[in-house]
Amino acid sequence: MADLLSDDEIQARLPDGWERVDDEIVRVFEFDDYLEGVAFASEIGELAEEEFHHPTIEIRYGEVEVRFTSHEEGGITDADVEMAELTNDLR
Repeated sequence: MADLLSDDEIQARLPDGWERVDDEIVRVFEFDDYLEGVAFASEIGELAEEEFHHPTIEIRYGEVEVRFTSHEEGGITDADVEMAELTNDLR
């Protein structure tokens, strides 16, 4: 079981483009068209399977919203921050 990060740790380690919303870290990625966003969501899905840490993904026209939290721990852990960084690397 992973340890929850403190508020200060979350703020200090939040990757570029991500924000904290309650017990999640969230980022909206923008795309020129719907299918480009769908392809990106699929890439995130493959990464999530490899790392066994799965986000909530919402696909809208021109954007994909990604949310990470550690449900078992009840908040934000190292795994969430690491997955956000890896997700940024996909772009």
